[in-house]
Amino acid sequence: MNVPLFEIYNDENDIKLISEQISSGKFWAIGSKINEFEQKIANFIGTKYAVTFNSGTSALHASMLAYGLGKNDEVIVPSFTFIATANAPLFVGAKPVFADIEEETCGLNPESVEDKITKNTKAIIPVHYGGCPCKIKELKDIAEDNDLILVEDAAESFGASINGKNTATFGDANVLSFCQNKIISTGEGGAVVTDSEEIYEKLKLIKSHGRLESGDYFSSVGLFDYVDLGFNWRMSNLTATLGIAQIEKVDKVIKMRQENVAYISKRILEETDEITIPDIPKGYNHVYQLFSVFANMRDDLIDYLAENNVTSKIYFDPIHKSMFYRDKLRYDDVLPVTEEVYEKTITLPMFPSLSKEQMDYIADLIGKFYK
Repeated sequence: MNVPLFEIYNDENDIKLISEQISSGKFWAIGSKINEFEQKIANFIGTKYAVTFNSGTSALHASMLAYGLGKNDEVIVPSFTFIATANAPLFVGAKPVFADIEEETCGLNPESVEDKITKNTKAIIPVHYGGCPCKIKELKDIAEDNDLILVEDAAESFGASINGKNTATFGDANVLSFCQNKIISTGEGGAVVTDSEEIYEKLKLIKSHGRLESGDYFSSVGLFDYVDLGFNWRMSNLTATLGIAQIEKVDKVIKMRQENVAYISKRILEETDEITIPDIPKGYNHVYQLFSVFANMRDDLIDYLAENNVTSKIYFDPIHKSMFYRDKLRYDDVLPVTEEVYEKTITLPMFPSLSKEQMDYIADLIGKFYK
C-alpha cells in the first residue's frame, strides 16, 4: 500500500467549472470570478472584505506594505511555522522577532510575546498551527493593550474557530492560503480578509501595479491610472473559478478530515502509547490541515514509515535554526518549547479521501515499529 502525505480533494464540479472557464476562451487572467470568489471568502470567514492574491506569501507581504511597516520596526512571530511568516517583515525592511510557543496549540505563547515587546515593536503575526486555533484571544488583548497591529496567519486554519468565531476574524488583517495541501486549494493562491476599508483599498492597489481598476484592463478601451507602487500579485480568474468550486464543499471537507482524525487517532492509541495526540482546548474547532502528533524515536519512525511507502514529514523546522537566519542574519535565539516540540513532532498523512484501509495500515505499521 502507498499512502501519500496529502491528496487534493476534488469532484466533478471542480472539473465542470474550470472547463467552462477554459472553454470560454477569455477572462483567464482578470474576470468576474475573482470578485465572486472574494465575496464567498468574506461571507464564509465573516469579514467585510477579502482580497485574493497569487499566494499566501504575497498576501503576507502585501499586509506588511498596507500597514506601512519598514526599517527599524519589529514584528513578533513564531519560529515553529513556514518560513514565509518570518520572511514577510524582512520583505519590507522590518525585523522579525521570535517568541516561543506553548505546547497545547503549538501557537505563540502570550507570555513570551509580552516579554519580546520593545519600543520598536509594531506588529504581531500569530499562526494557527496545523489548523488548530492558537491563543488568539489573549494575543489580541496584548496587541490592543500595546497599540500593535495584529495580522493573523490563518494559512492553515480555514474554517477553524473558537466558540463559533472563525479564525481570520481576530486580527486587523488576516492571511489565508490556498496552496495545494490546504483545506481548500486553488493550486497556489492566497487572500487577505479584513474589516478595514482603508486596508482593503490599499491591498487592491498593491496586488495590481498600483492601478486604479474600474473594469477589465484587457478588454476595456478606457484609461487606467497608476497611483502607487504595486506588484503583479493577482489571482487569475481561472484560479478563482477553481476556488469557487472548492469553497462550496469546505464544510464537507472539514468534516471528512475530522472524522478521519478521530478514526486514526483511536487506532494508533490502540497500538502504542509511544505516540501522544495533543488534546484540543475546550471550544476550539480544529480543522486538521495537518495531523501532527508527538512521537518517541521520531526520526526512526519517519524512516520506517517511508520504507513501507507511507509519507510523513516534520512540520516545521524552526526558522531561527535555518542556515539563512542562523548564519546570514546571525539569529541566536533560545526558544526551549519550540525546540522541544520540534524534536518530537511528526505529521502523518491526512486528507479527506484517506480510506480506513490506509489508516489501518498506518496504525499497524506504527504498532509494529514500537514493538
